[in-house]
Amino acid sequence: MTPVKKAAATRRNSGNSVQPVSLKMLAEQVGLSPATVSLVINRSPASKSIPHHTQERIRKAARELNYRPNYMARSLRAQRSFTIGVVVPEISEGYAALVMSGIEDHLLQEGYIYLVVSHRHRQDLIQEYPHLLYQRSVEGLLAVDTPCNHDVPIPIVSVSGHREVAGVTNIALNHSRAAFLALEHLARLGHRSIAFIKGQAFSSDTEIRWESVQSAAKRLDLAFDARLTGQLQGESSSPELGYEVTRRLLAAGPPFTALFAFNDISAIGAIRALREAGRRVPEDVSVIGFDDIQSAAFQNPALTTIRQPLREMGALAAQTLLSRINASPGKTYPKVISVEPELVLRSSTAPAPGDLSS
Repeated sequence: MTPVKKAAATRRNSGNSVQPVSLKMLAEQVGLSPATVSLVINRSPASKSIPHHTQERIRKAARELNYRPNYMARSLRAQRSFTIGVVVPEISEGYAALVMSGIEDHLLQEGYIYLVVSHRHRQDLIQEYPHLLYQRSVEGLLAVDTPCNHDVPIPIVSVSGHREVAGVTNIALNHSRAAFLALEHLARLGHRSIAFIKGQAFSSDTEIRWESVQSAAKRLDLAFDARLTGQLQGESSSPELGYEVTRRLLAAGPPFTALFAFNDISAIGAIRALREAGRRVPEDVSVIGFDDIQSAAFQNPALTTIRQPLREMGALAAQTLLSRINASPGKTYPKVISVEPELVLRSSTAPAPGDLSS
């Protein structure tokens, strides 16, 4: 039996009640200073200088001794909660899940916990949640694809925010570059008749992305046909929305050889609608998505898409927020931090067919 396990057994056998383990007792068991143990247990940024094997030894001993850090005491001493509020539309496969994974990684590394709320595009919740989180002593807010039109007196970082709002830093994709990459790729493949799926009206990215698409099309001398433009309807994040709008485009619009979808989820639904209509992808119609979600590479065919570095955007948002929280009072903060997209070529795009009449 190891010394730590022996100590744990002694505590259990010393009476009916189990004596709580203090930080000092834990430090004595592992033969390290309480300060070193505290850095590891509290996941302090300074703990990065402590060897990994030492950190693992401390955590293992903490588990065996059933040590529970007193976060309330820590918060009272520092007069801080070390808690972040995160507001998202919903948690599902795709955009929000990837952004959240980056947020989680960074906050965990820095020793912060977080409270997540999802508003499902209800305006009352979009207004109410930031205030409720503030009342629960969060030190800052991360808003993911969520309008920031409230006045809580704490730092806010918005992922996919596009409006300049006091107290808010926007993490924004270079949509002009993204739209140009997608349409230039299709134009080089010979596509001139292109259908478009716009995002829902409530999405933070819909307006700026559509403006960017129109600007890129003009630069590339690609004509727009209003009959080849559809818009996602409904709050679901299911491929069904892309499926339905593509069915409408096929039924009402002229023939097209390529389709540029608002996101990968809608592109997946579009491919099914095209196949049901007898259109092969990519031989008859090329399809390009947006986001590069984890399943995009495993579709059949694998989806060509515009990659948003969503996980990195989440980590960058968390890093920026913590920097603002820990900055000296009155220090200026960035209004906008731009990130760059990438065209990911896979199997869902190919040269345009020569005859649209069939």
